[in-house]
Amino acid sequence: MTMKPDSQFLGPEQRRTAWDRFGKEHFDVVVVGGGVVGAGIALDAATRGLRVALVEARDLASGTSSRSSKMFHGGLRYLEQLEFGLVREALRERELALSTLAPHLVKPLRFLYPLTRRAWERPYVAAGLLLYDTMGGAKSVPGQRHLSRAGALRLAPGLRRDSLIGGVSYDDAVVDDARHTMTVARTAAHYGAVIRTSTQVVGLLREADRVIGVKVRDTEDGQIGEVRGHVVINATGVWTDEVQALSHQRGRFHVRASKGVHIVVPRDRIVSDTAIILRTATSVLFVIPWGTHWIIGTTDTDWNLDLAHPAATKADIDYLLDRVNQVLVAPLTPDDIDGVYAGLRPLLAGESDETSKLSREHAVARVAPGLIGIAGGKYTTYRVMAYDAMDEAAQDIPARVSPSITEKVPLLGAEGYFALVNQTVQLAEAYGVHPYRIKHLLDRYGSLIDEVMALADGKPELRQPITDAPSYLQVEAVYAAAAEGALHLDDILARRTRISIEYSHRGVNCAEQVARLVAPILGWDDDEIDREVLTYQARVEAEIRSQTQPDDAAADALRVAAPETRPEILEPVPSEG
Repeated sequence: MTMKPDSQFLGPEQRRTAWDRFGKEHFDVVVVGGGVVGAGIALDAATRGLRVALVEARDLASGTSSRSSKMFHGGLRYLEQLEFGLVREALRERELALSTLAPHLVKPLRFLYPLTRRAWERPYVAAGLLLYDTMGGAKSVPGQRHLSRAGALRLAPGLRRDSLIGGVSYDDAVVDDARHTMTVARTAAHYGAVIRTSTQVVGLLREADRVIGVKVRDTEDGQIGEVRGHVVINATGVWTDEVQALSHQRGRFHVRASKGVHIVVPRDRIVSDTAIILRTATSVLFVIPWGTHWIIGTTDTDWNLDLAHPAATKADIDYLLDRVNQVLVAPLTPDDIDGVYAGLRPLLAGESDETSKLSREHAVARVAPGLIGIAGGKYTTYRVMAYDAMDEAAQDIPARVSPSITEKVPLLGAEGYFALVNQTVQLAEAYGVHPYRIKHLLDRYGSLIDEVMALADGKPELRQPITDAPSYLQVEAVYAAAAEGALHLDDILARRTRISIEYSHRGVNCAEQVARLVAPILGWDDDEIDREVLTYQARVEAEIRSQTQPDDAAADALRVAAPETRPEILEPVPSEG
């Protein structure tokens, strides 16, 4: 239940209050991990009427949940792996997100599947897409449409004529993953969950053989505290094994990290009115429209180095360029790339040596009395993963636990979104900005747009664009610090906005301006502003240098040498906890 009207604000005051509450209250559920699964569990538990705490060592969505392919989809390629249950589940979640839960954040997207083989490929793809549509793919989005070569090239003139013999068009969905995850967390806070970032679990509290909470460390100042609860849920993705080890119990499953790299290029470099999906030798390659850019990815390779900062190599980037250039009229070059990002998929370890063949299914296990682990899965099915974890955790909660209701709980900003879209012109007049700015704001904040723009009351300069990142208004940076839990420049430039991948300067040119905008909210003096700017610049420089290296080891060495944004974080967590 909402305690007060601004309970969903994740600002500095809420963060201070959360620390005090951790020391004084006993929770039903303690969630470890601020990715989409952890945030989803917090929302599921809070809307069941439970007392919930969530802690995250870095920032919301700072790991896998901000570095995906930005797809909210059924996973068409998983049909070939006969994972029918996963696809059906994901398509149902896509439908819920598009229609009810997050229509302001999850958007339909048209894809072109170029055909390259005569006779057998068209009926083969058609059968797969028919199954995809039948499982739930053609409700909020249209079903498949078959195209001749000429028809496919009208949709995507940038493709070489000899790269296809025809095509099939179908619809899926795309999402700003980091913004969506943050909104799930804020929605959980709205329903009473206590959310705190920069709060690292460094040990488990026990009574006899039972886990009764966690020992935490503030990664900003190093202070130590405790959070007690009936059950602890480990939702840390690629860190699952590390947190499991704190229990001194043998883990019920193991997670392997698979690195996926994406490049971001300007929209005018590929002439197409549709997203494109291309087959590769081992997987698929997506070419996805992203505002004024295209996102091209992904790779799928084993990763055994630093989990927090996976590094893209020159080999990764060359692979993506080589593959996409096989079908483009105007080939891309490294100079066309504005952004690069690398993320890690937490895959359940299996018998296959190839990460592309490891399961995207999730698993829930009781690691020890009072400690539940969840791992695997895919972004789209986060809500299913959340209620599965909570159903298992319910056994550790003395009171009766209500069933999950999150399929009926729209995320913050969803209610009223469609009506506001129809009022774009009026809103533009009211706020004194161009209608396209209103569309941009509605697709990021939905019906919270009034809350965002209220911060510019009496400060008309905040309604102006960020000078070197004009896609975003200055008030958006202020709102990120005041309401969305951002504590550092990296949080704002890489996740609350996507400036770090959408501009060739990768946020460096606007770092000082943004730092000065948020300094009054976060309490930064001139020295702290300088430290934030220098730390961010060092991060960007390290990433750019790592992307010139030939292999993972060399790239990782350069990337991890950059200073940590959160000065008191422990890497790795000492196993003695």
